[in-house]
Amino acid sequence: MTDAVPAWALALLRDARVARLGTADADGRPLVVPVCFAFDGTRLYTAIDAKPKRTRELRRLRNIAENPRVSLVVDEYHEEWSRLRWVIIEGHADLLSGGDDYARGIELLLMKYPQYRALGLGREAGTLIRITPERFLHWKYA
Repeated sequence: MTDAVPAWALALLRDARVARLGTADADGRPLVVPVCFAFDGTRLYTAIDAKPKRTRELRRLRNIAENPRVSLVVDEYHEEWSRLRWVIIEGHADLLSGGDDYARGIELLLMKYPQYRALGLGREAGTLIRITPERFLHWKYA
């Protein structure tokens, strides 16, 4: 599926440090949250980590359980508008709490973000969101 996606867009997905994840509940009520993520060229992974949160019953997880269709946007803003660009992934999210794909996602996140090593992001237990892209949208100014 990534064959038609330009190299600059794939590089942005690989290198960007933050994205915005959009989910919606069964009634269509949206939620957008910033996330750290890793892209392996096929799927994206984002973890529910140990950073302080009001609750562990996160709305994004409930939304995905009710409605697994998600969007993720990665963008670059510059005051010099000729450098503006973004990539949007529309796809299907799965919640992982173990197995080989869970371990692969954790390894990718640990390689990309040294902060996760300090937080003790777990290889054995936790929750990982895996996004399988169904559609890539991309734009850049020039």
